[in-house]
This record gives sequence, C-alpha cells and structure tokens, in this order.
Amino acid sequence: MYKQAAQAYQKTSQVAMSPRELEANLLMKAAARLQLIKDEWGDSTLAEKDDALVYNRKLWSILVTSATSEESQLPQDIKNNIASLAVFVFKQTITVITTDDPEKLNSLININRAIAEGLRDRAEAE
Repeated sequence: MYKQAAQAYQKTSQVAMSPRELEANLLMKAAARLQLIKDEWGDSTLAEKDDALVYNRKLWSILVTSATSEESQLPQDIKNNIASLAVFVFKQTITVITTDDPEKLNSLININRAIAEGLRDRAEAE
C-alpha cells in the first residue's frame, strides 16, 4: 500500500514539475548513479558501470538534441555551449570505459551537478 502511494505521489510531483526542474532532477539522478559507481568501482560489475554510463549518455543525447533544435528558444551561444559540453560528456564516457579509471567520472558528475544547480536556480527565479 505504501509503495503504491509513493509511486502515485511521485507521478503527481513529476506532472507538477517545470521542464527545468525535471531536467535538473534527471541530471542529479545521473550524477548520483555515477557517484555510486565511482564509490563502489571495485565491487561493481561491468554491466552496472555500463548501465550508469549509458543512462547518462542517453540523458545527454536527449538534452543536447532538445537544446540545439531549431524550436529551442535558447540563444545560439548557449546552444553552442551545451553542444560542446555534450561532446565532452560523450568523449569522457569513452575514456572512462577504455581506461577503467573511476576518477575520470569526476568531471561527468561535476558537470551534471553544476548544470542541475543552474537549472534549479533559473527555475526558482522565474
């Protein structure tokens, strides 16, 4: 019963969220997953590492596609910055996989957190 109520609340809160809040929450979720993998690197399976990295990559694919589309009302310089960040995220993801170095996750985690904080600050200002 409690689980159903929690799921209903979660669905309702997502509907009531602004797009910026939703993006911020998703970025924080991805950062948390990456942080967990980093913290438990030696005990994590390749599949668990891959799941966290794929989730982050898919999220960034969606964000960059949305932000850089013709329909996006973002200024061109912000579109360019987001595109550059996405390219970095994709390259860094490959670096993490090929070097097997958990410290390489720091930049991905920090980028997600920083963008999420900026989105939240902007949503609160509106």
